[in-house]
Amino acid sequence: MMTSRMKRRLKREFSNSRPTVWVGKEGATPQILNEVSRQLEQHEVVKGRILQMALKDADAKELSEKIAKETESMMVEVRGHTFILYRKRRKSKPSPLKH
Repeated sequence: MMTSRMKRRLKREFSNSRPTVWVGKEGATPQILNEVSRQLEQHEVVKGRILQMALKDADAKELSEKIAKETESMMVEVRGHTFILYRKRRKSKPSPLKH
């Protein structure tokens, strides 16, 4: 669950940073979804930018909501063609002790 305070903090923190994922004219491809998921696992937050060519059938909000749903993340913000996603890190299973 994301609180409004947390959303504000993430927006402020990432407003000046550069996007780390670009969604190209192909849209939300499996490769893009894998990359977003990988970055979320590492950093918990991803900033992405949707190129104009990707917005043939849908607007930026719809496309970023689709990416959020597919990667099981939460939408922090959509501003223009830029979006920010958040997903809490999944805890890895403890490895069994070897004797």
